[in-house]
Amino acid sequence: MNTFFKPKQTIFFFILCGLAIFALFVRYAKLAVQPVKPIAQAKTTVERGSIVDRSGFPLAVQTNFYHVGVSIKNIKDNEKLQQRFAQDVAPVLDLNIETILTTLNTNRSFVYLKKKIPQSTYELLKEITDSKNYNFVSYEKIPGRNYPNHSLASQLIGYMGDDGKGLAGIEFAQQSILAPEISADSDEIPQGRNIFLSIDANLQYKLEQVCSRVMKETQAECMMLVAADSKTGEVLSYISFPSADLNEYGASSTESKVDLPAMTAYEPGSVFKIFTVGIVYDEHGISPNDSFLCDGMYERRLSNGESVRIKCLEHHGWCTPKDGLRYSCNDVLGQISDRITEDEFITRIKMLGFGFKTGVELPGETSGSVKDTTSSLWSARSKPTIAIGQEISVSALQMVQAATAIANGGVPVKLTFIHKITNKDGTTYFEHEPELKNRVFAKNTADYILSCMETTAKNGTGSRANLRDVDIGVKTGTAQMADKVHGGYSDTDFLSSCMAIFPVDDPQIVLYIVVEKAKGETYGGRIVAPVIGEAADIIIDHLGMSRGGAASLEHSGVINLPSSSGVSLGGTIPDFTGRSKKELLPLMERTDIKLNINGSGWVTSQNPEPGTPVTEGMVIELNLE
Repeated sequence: MNTFFKPKQTIFFFILCGLAIFALFVRYAKLAVQPVKPIAQAKTTVERGSIVDRSGFPLAVQTNFYHVGVSIKNIKDNEKLQQRFAQDVAPVLDLNIETILTTLNTNRSFVYLKKKIPQSTYELLKEITDSKNYNFVSYEKIPGRNYPNHSLASQLIGYMGDDGKGLAGIEFAQQSILAPEISADSDEIPQGRNIFLSIDANLQYKLEQVCSRVMKETQAECMMLVAADSKTGEVLSYISFPSADLNEYGASSTESKVDLPAMTAYEPGSVFKIFTVGIVYDEHGISPNDSFLCDGMYERRLSNGESVRIKCLEHHGWCTPKDGLRYSCNDVLGQISDRITEDEFITRIKMLGFGFKTGVELPGETSGSVKDTTSSLWSARSKPTIAIGQEISVSALQMVQAATAIANGGVPVKLTFIHKITNKDGTTYFEHEPELKNRVFAKNTADYILSCMETTAKNGTGSRANLRDVDIGVKTGTAQMADKVHGGYSDTDFLSSCMAIFPVDDPQIVLYIVVEKAKGETYGGRIVAPVIGEAADIIIDHLGMSRGGAASLEHSGVINLPSSSGVSLGGTIPDFTGRSKKELLPLMERTDIKLNINGSGWVTSQNPEPGTPVTEGMVIELNLE
């Protein structure tokens, strides 16, 4: 041993050991005096506020989704484990076993098996993976949004993306209210506020049913409906068809995601004539007793020898301004436009809000287009053409807001989609107050236009909208649409519309419906006026507005409702008629069936019929009113 360990080698070895120990102590000393780094905290998130209708009915609520991931390296070479795992999770994830096995046999180290599974599916799947010790499965929790009414008012409500940011509609426009940003300078975590929309979900559902039927009957390409409270400006129903299922937004068509009433500009056609008559009447260019001869053609000769000609559909003979609206006479309206200068006419049109955004709480709103008299596009025929609703582009929201001026005695009211905003504790943060705009008509002018619209409903082009027990004023319109391929106007594509204000003696509602590119019949008075009448009937009954000759009943005001428990589902489907939405909640938690609930209130009809055997994955549709 003494000969094996050389003295110099031994000394050198111990010197190295000593230096290593000294370096270790120095390192330890440095770590000891350094401040302790705080443990990284999980990113704080703000609970997003809910979107509800004016009565608090949920339209968009916060929920959680989960991405299901698999670490491939822990399962890659074990075919039996892969097979067993695929068989266990396939029914829960609604995937084929072969699809899962294909996903697992990849060169990547990690894959997502399925993204955005709901909470109920996550809980069931996690129970399986925990009990079977599938430790190669991981779950990524992401904030999500549930839209319990699927496509109801979809363009208005909008959609929230996977990153927690709104991508469309109110979800986008009111992002800072629904989910305020966390300030780096403050320790306080803000709370998202709840937005109460101005629409009534039950009324919205009823009117969407009507529009859905009209779309099928007319084979129209798209359709719009806007119903607003003319005194407050609150929009009670807002329909843009086709519409997207917000729970399947990514799979929806591009057309179904477009907010037509706010984002599209179009030539309004003859409905615009009510504003033309109102403008010229207010400028004292015409009086109720003036007469104009309709010979089937408006014609005006220019100083250079040229002439402007606009065809009328009929020879109406001598007409007053009221007759001009009642018959929707192009000749009379052209002659009325001659009673005002070009600059005065365009100025008054802009005073009504055309050419400007209404400022509603929605993204992407169009301002439309109003020609300037100094523009190179202005011609001698521009004024009479604009007078009948061509050569001007508007939005449905602009038309409704301008019509509130007629309903309010000459003063328009700003439209809104927000009834109120509340904090998480239920206290009111904001409540809408009507915002009246500058007067655009004298009261006698607004009253005169309303009387003209009432005559149109009683014995004019809008007679199919007449309600008989409620006085209603209407104006119909049919406009040729621009041919974007060949230029000019199309011979086959029309925009059919109708504007209504009711009741005439105390206007409360402005209702506007547009049907675009209907097949077959295209005249607004024939295909849209009846829909206006039907929709007005629904609105009147839903809001409890009085009808002429209606019986009066006395009631104590006390209604006794029997207590009831939740609905249970056995081997066959029961009769759900009369059941409330609250009673259906237990069924919404089940994963073996899919429940589609339309409307609110109590069940009035169902599909499948009572007594149908319950099968896994079946869809049960319930209609509530």
